[in-house]
Amino acid sequence: MLTSPTLEKLKEMRLLGMAGALEDQLRTPEISSLGFEERLGLMVDREQTERDNRRLKTRLTKARLRQQASLEDIDYSGSRGLDKAQLLDLGSCRWITEHNNLLLTGPTGAGKTYIACALAQKACRQGLTALYLRLPRLFGDLTIAKGDGRYGKLLVRYSRVDLMVLDDWGVAPMTAENRRDLLEILDDRYEKKSTLITSQLPVEKWHRYLEDPTLADAILDRVVHNAYRVELKGESMRKRKGKS
Repeated sequence: MLTSPTLEKLKEMRLLGMAGALEDQLRTPEISSLGFEERLGLMVDREQTERDNRRLKTRLTKARLRQQASLEDIDYSGSRGLDKAQLLDLGSCRWITEHNNLLLTGPTGAGKTYIACALAQKACRQGLTALYLRLPRLFGDLTIAKGDGRYGKLLVRYSRVDLMVLDDWGVAPMTAENRRDLLEILDDRYEKKSTLITSQLPVEKWHRYLEDPTLADAILDRVVHNAYRVELKGESMRKRKGKS
């Protein structure tokens, strides 16, 4: 068998996993004890793993997560009020495939962003798409998009992502335009996709924060009623790390 031409053809067809597996087999004399189908199976498995890893890398890049976080590294110690069983259940991503939302509230520094990014990372690992956005940055992007004609395309993009993370809800006042934009996004996603919101404000104060009663009712109707909740407590994780 002419292995060099075969390797070149595999690489030309971008079957890089199979090419790598074949090269490994050629360097391993013991592989000759395996039959043709077993060796081919190893090559196919390698190709699938390589492709899965590339797709995951692409999903994580597009997600633009603020922190490199994983559920396995979440700290359950202290008095943050974290229910490990609840987090593990959310880590199944069933709530995302069922198009529910998640509201993650608690004081500053309690780890809301980390947990949100960890759940988004897990969604990417399970083949779902995610996108992280700070709410102030979202409104800025929308304003720019209106000026350069990308507004409609941006709304379509936001409507298609499986999990949208809206971080820092309530840190800055919303304008009337902000509220209308937010309603457009949430209406497109309602019962079709999932939204994760983090906020220092308790959910009970969101209606007052939104100010406009009519738009507040419409926005919260599309967020709260089909949402899981995680309420963090305790002192800032940053302060705890500073003491250690």
